[in-house]
Amino acid sequence: MPVGALVDLHDQGRMTWTEREHGWVAVPDEVLEALARGGFQECKREMTTSRRDLRPAGGVWQGVNRTTGSVASAIWVARATQCQALVFVEIDGELINVNHGAARRPDDASYRDEGGES
Repeated sequence: MPVGALVDLHDQGRMTWTEREHGWVAVPDEVLEALARGGFQECKREMTTSRRDLRPAGGVWQGVNRTTGSVASAIWVARATQCQALVFVEIDGELINVNHGAARRPDDASYRDEGGES
């Protein structure tokens, strides 16, 4: 799975897993740029605006890696007081978790062994 740039974001402290919401706290544009560096070309991007201040309340992004045929998706929900958002990232339908410099999916036994979902 091409997630090296996501691992870099995590290792730099710019993408943090939150167990409570089972997602990432990150700046959405940085996550999308990381996916693009991983070979995913944007094919869909939509922002939702339902707040009084007209700032985006969230959004959805989808990209395709034309070499591998993999599809990446990112959905995010803005946080009221921060530039970061809660971001959910999937590649080929598998939720991505970056842990200790390696990409892991929540159904990976090593992820569960390190305190993830069971």
